[in-house]
Amino acid sequence: MTSLAPRPIVAHADIFFFSPPHNVTSTPLWTPPLRRAAGVVLKSQQIGIVAVLIALGIALTFAAGSHIDAVSGAHTNNFLNVYTLVQMGTDASSFAIMGVGATIVIIAGGIDLSVGAIYALAGVGMAMVLRAVGPMGPVATVFVALATCLSIALLCGLANGFMVIGLGVHPFIVTLGTMWVLRGVAFVVSHAESILVPGALTSVAKARLGLRADLYPVPVLVMLIVAAIGQVYLSRTVSGRYVFAIGGNPEASRYSGLRVDRIKLGVYAISGLSAGIAAFLGASFYGSATSSDANGYELYVIAAAVVGGASLIGGKGSAISAMLGAILIVMIRQAIRTLHLDQNYEWIIIGSALILAVVLDQGGTRLLARRMAAVPATKDTSTVT
Repeated sequence: MTSLAPRPIVAHADIFFFSPPHNVTSTPLWTPPLRRAAGVVLKSQQIGIVAVLIALGIALTFAAGSHIDAVSGAHTNNFLNVYTLVQMGTDASSFAIMGVGATIVIIAGGIDLSVGAIYALAGVGMAMVLRAVGPMGPVATVFVALATCLSIALLCGLANGFMVIGLGVHPFIVTLGTMWVLRGVAFVVSHAESILVPGALTSVAKARLGLRADLYPVPVLVMLIVAAIGQVYLSRTVSGRYVFAIGGNPEASRYSGLRVDRIKLGVYAISGLSAGIAAFLGASFYGSATSSDANGYELYVIAAAVVGGASLIGGKGSAISAMLGAILIVMIRQAIRTLHLDQNYEWIIIGSALILAVVLDQGGTRLLARRMAAVPATKDTSTVT
């Protein structure tokens, strides 16, 4: 005779439920595909910062008010409109692009304070080469400009990597020194002039791509492409796994046969290239380059990486999260302008957000460590009769 008493509670895919009697049928509330999708979302590194962005966006939408659009004549929200959103993406593009490279360096256990200076030197060098070469066709102009900008930035990144490896000095000190050196070189070679770039570059950076005349989506598209490439590199390639490995435990990685020095050199080269991409895009978009470009950007870049969840001790980070961190910082700046607050509060708010992000990150890490330490102590006390 079949017993109708329910069997003990069993666990399946992290969902606990009562197993029904053999002669009773029931449909689980969570189907396997939905359960897997929910697990992926909740375990995503970006879920926290995405929630913050959505909450801040909703708050700004209600608090910003509206105005009458000069083109359409319709009432338009002062924050939630296409122009403001694209402008925010444009403002965040340089921070986000350099933030991807800086995040890769941070994951590997290093830091790069020279990205702003590399940006300035690459932009100035590109503008000077184009001025010396003279008029060319649009395609040749873009090719020469991009090749020059990336070459200078790559050399700067490699110089950082070689000094970090060869001198045995902490990367904070090395890149702090190169930050001043490279900025000084840009100042000397350009004589502190603002050097114009050809209109062909501006036409590329400000291509409308079918949108209205006052919208320039190219910087946003480049930002998304760079973040996607960085994410694929970190999560889907062997080299990306090596970056996490040396950041988590460099000595164990060395004993495992990984060429730690070569990997470190590579991450600084990537950081330099990301600064070169941002410099090409920025000089082309604004039509000129000067030695004072990107002054102080290194702070925004590191803040974007840390707010996005990168751990300064290495071994943790995400390219997509760095991009979202840059967008969050720019959204805070936009909120100050939209709400007509004193812009002097910008530094206070961004600094507070940075400290809060680090505190929450460390708190989450400690909580996870305690949970992991408690797992071996849990034993199955059930007996089989």
